[in-house]
Amino acid sequence: MWDDSRQLNAIAVTLTVIALAFLAWAGSGWLAGRRWFDIREVAVTTPLKRASAAHLESVIRAELSGTFFTMNLEAARASISHVPWVRAVALRRQWPHRLEVEIDEHQPLARWSDGSLVDTQGDVFVASYAGDLPQFDGPDGQSQVMAQRYREWGTLLAPLALRVTGLTLSARGGWQILAQGDGGDLTLHVGRDDVDARLARFIAAYGRTLAVLSRDGTHVDRVDLRYRNGFAAHVPGFREKPARRKS
Repeated sequence: MWDDSRQLNAIAVTLTVIALAFLAWAGSGWLAGRRWFDIREVAVTTPLKRASAAHLESVIRAELSGTFFTMNLEAARASISHVPWVRAVALRRQWPHRLEVEIDEHQPLARWSDGSLVDTQGDVFVASYAGDLPQFDGPDGQSQVMAQRYREWGTLLAPLALRVTGLTLSARGGWQILAQGDGGDLTLHVGRDDVDARLARFIAAYGRTLAVLSRDGTHVDRVDLRYRNGFAAHVPGFREKPARRKS
């Protein structure tokens, strides 16, 4: 091999290429870490409705590190996503010193069992909110199902002038709907079987039953829909008169 000039030249060229590649890699790594390429401007490109701009700025200053080339975007995204009301984060580098931050915020839909909130996608998150929201009480992992039912049943009950103010889902799958109308609060015990059919039957009969009672000044506070061919209404303070005994 040592007498073969062609083979020696080939080895020399290969070693040279490897050495140059290593030097280029080392040089690029050194260059990428220089202060010349520091991120000097961070811009939040979406208007914020609920997330705190001051909180975001403090997280960005404390957590984001690295230059235009070396910044770990996944770590940066994870840090920003822990800010209350932040649902998702998109980061984009803009040459040579700018980082753009796009924030997708949670939109509150309801309050959850443990004091958290549920957004319009049905996801549970933690944030402070003083506004009026319906209350969801149910097993862990069921918030998306409850959000879907809330929208469906709210639409169905709206023509009856009933606004859904809460949903309860038991561990066994039984549903309760809390609603509010002109006559006050109303609880619908829907149960766990044939819930859509039961609610449809109640809606169809509402105009000739509860609506009539309401116009007469009689308030119904609970309705049990768990009957095969009808439902039972409870009037607070009402007592059925005992039947007279025949003499």
